[in-house]
Amino acid sequence: MWMPTQLPDIAKPMREAGFRGRAEALADVTAPPLSAVVKVGGGTGAFVSPDGLLLTNHHVAYGVIQYNSSAERNIIDGGFIADGRGDERPSNPDFRVLVTVGFDKVTDEVLSDARGKTGRAYFDAVDAASKRIVAECEQGGDVRCSVANMYYGTDFYRIRQLELRDVRLVYAPPRAIGNYGDEIDNFMWPRHTGDFTLLRAYVGRDGKPADYSTDNVPYAPPAHLQVARSGLHAGDYAMLAGYPGTTFRHRTAAEFDAQVNRVLPQRVAVFDALIDAVESAGADDADIRTRYASQLQSLKNNRKRAAGELEGLLRSDALRLRGEDEAAMLAATTGEDAAGIAELRAILGQADAAAVRDQLLTLVASQTQLLRSALLLERLRIESAKPDDALRETGYQRRDHALIEGVLRQVQRRYAPAAEQALLQVLVSRYQQLPDAQRLPAFDAAFGRTPDSLAKALQTVYSGTRLGTEAERLSRFAQAREGQPLASDPLLALAAQIVAAQLDAEDARKTREGEQLRLRPAYMRALFAWRAQQGRAVYPDANGTLRVSYGKVEALAPRDAVAYAPVTTVAGIVEKHTGQVPFDAPQPLLDAIARGDFAGTDEASLKTQPVNFLTNLDTTGGNSGSPVLNARGELVGLNFDSNWESVSASWWFDPRYKRAIHVDMRYMRWLMDKVYPAPALLEEMGVPAR
Repeated sequence: MWMPTQLPDIAKPMREAGFRGRAEALADVTAPPLSAVVKVGGGTGAFVSPDGLLLTNHHVAYGVIQYNSSAERNIIDGGFIADGRGDERPSNPDFRVLVTVGFDKVTDEVLSDARGKTGRAYFDAVDAASKRIVAECEQGGDVRCSVANMYYGTDFYRIRQLELRDVRLVYAPPRAIGNYGDEIDNFMWPRHTGDFTLLRAYVGRDGKPADYSTDNVPYAPPAHLQVARSGLHAGDYAMLAGYPGTTFRHRTAAEFDAQVNRVLPQRVAVFDALIDAVESAGADDADIRTRYASQLQSLKNNRKRAAGELEGLLRSDALRLRGEDEAAMLAATTGEDAAGIAELRAILGQADAAAVRDQLLTLVASQTQLLRSALLLERLRIESAKPDDALRETGYQRRDHALIEGVLRQVQRRYAPAAEQALLQVLVSRYQQLPDAQRLPAFDAAFGRTPDSLAKALQTVYSGTRLGTEAERLSRFAQAREGQPLASDPLLALAAQIVAAQLDAEDARKTREGEQLRLRPAYMRALFAWRAQQGRAVYPDANGTLRVSYGKVEALAPRDAVAYAPVTTVAGIVEKHTGQVPFDAPQPLLDAIARGDFAGTDEASLKTQPVNFLTNLDTTGGNSGSPVLNARGELVGLNFDSNWESVSASWWFDPRYKRAIHVDMRYMRWLMDKVYPAPALLEEMGVPAR
């Protein structure tokens, strides 16, 4: 997962792998072709026309599809094709597309006031400098800025991005194409999934980002990718660009141990319980099933990812190998860096003790809708009462008001009281079982310490709250953004107690994080030196910034006597079809396969229509929707998954098993030509129907 600025340094191995372009041309994230690659929701996407047409995964845009779906018109199941641009449907108000327009190193500016400090003071100095850089960056308007931490406090970069707020649904295949196989096939190979969706970004008539309006015009991107007419074969060069979320490959051996023996088993168990809660709540209620479809999909994906990560780390013997590698590195490290690493290991032990509790507190906020809104409002009130943005917590500054308002508006289509209370029963009951040393008094005061007190608290607040209506939420938002007291509501009273608990935990966390920011660079310097002795370059762990991976189309042999070809075809769709979810291929698809009209999109060597293919590209969460390019920079695939054996790659990259799974663009073209036709869109992408 190379930073684009590192690519000129590895130009030789890229050429040897088959790249036919100039690595130097990829070093600038604001120039073509990388300027066509953007952050879309929680994943990645790429512009594929000069009129803002944007290609990403069906599952990345699933929330947009769900937002526009209802029990009466279920476009999740039926799919959607806009009847012209006037019929393109607005996304949920908090959905964003970010176009990177600047990427600059600001390490000295961030660390100048932090040097010589420790703990919370170090954290606050870095935080204050980052806020100052962001505020100065955004003074001109029209851009969203952030400061990215590279190599765990060693370097910092200022990132400038256009924040496109008017994003519309253009084309989505039916669920039984976009999510064919669902959780049974998730993280599995062979796959037969058309996991793609087309969106379009709009701006105001002045060309600047704007809220949704019928007067807006399509965004003119700085670049767009050309969809290839041909595909790849085994051994062919492939390259991927995207915004991977987070990797942990440079973490300590102790952190590897915690992940394997404590964090992942706990994560699997809690996600299992949350999935059961949502499914039970919606078992006899179609409305709940529709409202929670996107959230349930995310829970299932995260649960399977956690289970696969645990299994993969054990399969690769990562704990032993990381421990041996670190021990050898430490043996070669002396002086101040050795002392700093010893301090770091002690601090990490403190963080590990609070990990389970902090995970539950995070899920209480992220897996609820109405309570999340109340928590946002209460924290916004607290932060807005401070004199200026420099003192306010990131995420609650004036620059964040539009996004917070978007979150408050979208609740209406994603909330059901019974489902939310069931989710909270799961999370808080687990919190109540924690040892006393991990408990927070304010949280105990909010929910009590027994199942009966929890049930009573939830019944009281949810039967009495008025925040279920948009007008009530927005009226409190108007008060909160000015730092004024909020009109009384039982859910807001509960939120006030929870926020107090969150602030207590946050204070201790920031002290620990300050020490980690100060001490981890010593670990990284030791790692740089150790890898240099091994002749290996070091890329920073992924952190949501643009990265590039290169490799080739490659088959997979994960176990003894088991070998998989790197390409699947439509024959596999028919073989898997049972007529029952999740293998209920739509009849128009089955009919088109039976006709065998694959002219122009077929794979000649297979004499049929390809669907998905494998590469050995380095990917993780956030790379969903990343464009896959051939040696000439043409768009040949769309990344959407990894194989089961490589789910642990966020912690440990094992080239024997790591494969990425992509939609072949020829399958997308065939679907849009012969199955669910959209000739105007194919024409717009430069690959007209045949």
